[in-house]
Amino acid sequence: MLANLNSPQREAVKYLDGPLLVLAGAGSGKTRVITRKIAYLVRDCGFDARHIAAITFTNKAAREMRERVGELLDSRQAKGMTISTFHSLGLSILRQEAKAIGYKPQFSVLDAADAQGILSDIIKTTDKATLRRAAALISNWKNALLTPDGAEKQAENEAEAQVARAYHSYQATLKAYQAMDFDDLIRLPVDLFRADGEARARWQGRLRYLLVDEYQDTNGAQYELMKLLAGSMGRFTAVGDDDQAIYAWRGADVENLRRLGEDYPTLKLIPLTQNYRSSRRILEAANRVIRHNSRLTDKNLWSELGHGDPIQVVDCKDDRHEAETVAVRIDAHRFQSRGRFADYAVLYRGNHQARVIEEALRAAKIPYILSGGQSFFDRAEIKDITAYLRLIANPDDDPAFIRAATTPRRGIGPSTLERLGHYAAERHASLFAALFEEGAKAALPGKQLHPLQEFGEFINRLAFSAQREPAGAVLDDLLGAIRYETWLYDSEDERAARSKWENVRDFVDWLSRKGSDEGKSLIELAQTVALMSLLEGRDEAEVDAVRLSTLHAAKGLEYPHVFLIGVEEEILPHRECLEGSRLEEERRLMYVGITRAQRGLTLTWCKRRKRGQEWLPCTPSRFLAELADGDSRRAGPELAPEDAKAAGKRRLADLKAMLGG
Repeated sequence: MLANLNSPQREAVKYLDGPLLVLAGAGSGKTRVITRKIAYLVRDCGFDARHIAAITFTNKAAREMRERVGELLDSRQAKGMTISTFHSLGLSILRQEAKAIGYKPQFSVLDAADAQGILSDIIKTTDKATLRRAAALISNWKNALLTPDGAEKQAENEAEAQVARAYHSYQATLKAYQAMDFDDLIRLPVDLFRADGEARARWQGRLRYLLVDEYQDTNGAQYELMKLLAGSMGRFTAVGDDDQAIYAWRGADVENLRRLGEDYPTLKLIPLTQNYRSSRRILEAANRVIRHNSRLTDKNLWSELGHGDPIQVVDCKDDRHEAETVAVRIDAHRFQSRGRFADYAVLYRGNHQARVIEEALRAAKIPYILSGGQSFFDRAEIKDITAYLRLIANPDDDPAFIRAATTPRRGIGPSTLERLGHYAAERHASLFAALFEEGAKAALPGKQLHPLQEFGEFINRLAFSAQREPAGAVLDDLLGAIRYETWLYDSEDERAARSKWENVRDFVDWLSRKGSDEGKSLIELAQTVALMSLLEGRDEAEVDAVRLSTLHAAKGLEYPHVFLIGVEEEILPHRECLEGSRLEEERRLMYVGITRAQRGLTLTWCKRRKRGQEWLPCTPSRFLAELADGDSRRAGPELAPEDAKAAGKRRLADLKAMLGG
């Protein structure tokens, strides 16, 4: 099991004498270390799998880890092991400890849209930018474990003070709905373990060894949760890379890597520097760029994969020329190498850079996939069905009640809901509970109350079935009863209705399989559905298409050939991040982009770009100067777009003639 590991990897797997930090450079086999260590703990050290927890950040990473562990341990050996995201682990803890924090076990988990809907009512605005700012502030406060009172004291101006006051009302509303947002799934277990020594000891006894992946991406609350679970002995292996810490904007704190050494003086540090992904030229370029940052420890990545292609730096006239240059180069290189479109990725700093690239690829008839598109769970039709699931699991979930009661329409309009809302507020009850109270008959006329009570009885029947029957059967009954397919075809054009209905069937089939495979009722599935992403579960590798992605979304991925575009001052680095720690994070973003490439790397920049109606001159990024002293090849001025196309066509024609076709 350890034979195919290099020496530092083997040392990291076998080290159990105290807390361990593995500083794993890009492509250095960190997942191999984590999965081998899990198997080593079970097979060689006598650990019971149910006492081990491996924690990561995405469902996709957790699933891949689970699959790899499944190749090393049989199902009996792996039984009861926790391999999950931080948020899924928090959800498991809160389900079992719900009573201790004043919740019922069937609490709801609200997504970002529902949370912003609650904030909209509190702040009394529908302006999306204002709501996003308020939601981000509250999220940051929660991640820093600040209470509403603490946030009010720390507010730096009146605008922040107003959001802090809204934070009070927001939390009170969540509690009334018996609901939590994503940040609560980490914050509330931390609050519980700090206040309740018995609960803390219980979970420390249950999870006796922790393995934490992508440690540089943890925020303050996640760091505290890990410490509380690991205990003073520090029974953990943390795996991370300070050179790939690129998520400060969403609360991640690279300083957590340094804090480990302060909080655990006996911390062992093992760097992994052998890269199994990229050629030497690419790694040398990455090393040259990142050495300009302050770092936990200097680690130069190295590889035995050969020199690789020279790195290309291409000057372009403007963004349209840049896009057409990329398209021509991909087309010609793929034809010459007889490769696949999926061998190529185009990476960029911001989503706004994708549009012109898409146009150029479409014009060249090059298939592509745009990463980071709309999440499956953000689609209206999926949120419609999810609202019913949430309400079945938790009748106090008012946002779910409103959506389910009105989709499809069933004679319950805004004035009916407004009257019910006033009555429920007077009674300090949820909308669902209020409609069955005797007083509702006086508050609402019969023609308004009757459809509400019919709806409530329908939900009660579903909830009864959901605890006793297979998830798939209950979901089919639900869709039939609300005539959702018919409603879609009545309210959409045929093509849109067909697409939405297929999405609903995919969703229902997936939930049915999950319920059957994991022995879960629909009630249990409903509670976790907000943490799942079907988009992550779809295997894009089956599609032969160029990948377009932001640098942030590309982390953890790899491609034979990478085009990193827009490498200019004020784009990469971004114009708001030109100094201090923010500049260092931009440099790490550049490093991440470079290290996605296995064999070929092309960097492009434009001499001018249009902002509004005005052409503005651009200068190459300082990061290009930082890697320029090595083995990179600066291409001469590119041809004009029409000449480039003609040259590309001539080259392809020549190649086809050479190949006899």
